[in-house]
Amino acid sequence: MAQSRITDAQLLTHVNKLGDEHPPIRLDSVDYTVHRPDVLRTRFAGVLDYLARVELEVERNVLELLTIMPNPSEADRVFYADVWYDQEIAHGQILDELKRHIGLPEAEPQLAVGFAVQALGALARFEPIQDVARTIYYFTGASTERQAVLAYNALSTQLDDLGETAVRETIINPIKRQEP
Repeated sequence: MAQSRITDAQLLTHVNKLGDEHPPIRLDSVDYTVHRPDVLRTRFAGVLDYLARVELEVERNVLELLTIMPNPSEADRVFYADVWYDQEIAHGQILDELKRHIGLPEAEPQLAVGFAVQALGALARFEPIQDVARTIYYFTGASTERQAVLAYNALSTQLDDLGETAVRETIINPIKRQEP
């Protein structure tokens, strides 16, 4: 039985399609109407801070990918530099603005690339090491994104219970749709 292989060209076509079909959420499309900012602040301060911070940490994630993949394919580079980065930064900016609207401070993302990633990057000059690092990074990322979808689902349900429909419909649900 013949096996089909996914080519770099097919991957690049798919990545470009993702970028076209799921552009970053426009900041001017968001409705920050909050009926009970004190309740959101009390119940969700930690959650919103975490979500905003990790979305903004995509900057570090891209630096990590540049470190562990010194010779990325065009599909990889387009995905993390032109599609994923722009989406995640918009998510972080939107969530940070929501935090400001309910009286919380901006998130403080950690942007430094750690020593372990730097060490792996030194070894990743060897293509088999880069391939393993790439695979592990993407599998870990897929798992993390799945957990984010679950978290956004739970948050969406709770916002619905509170009647915070603007936040749910123009912030949380659009972000949730882009996470996978």
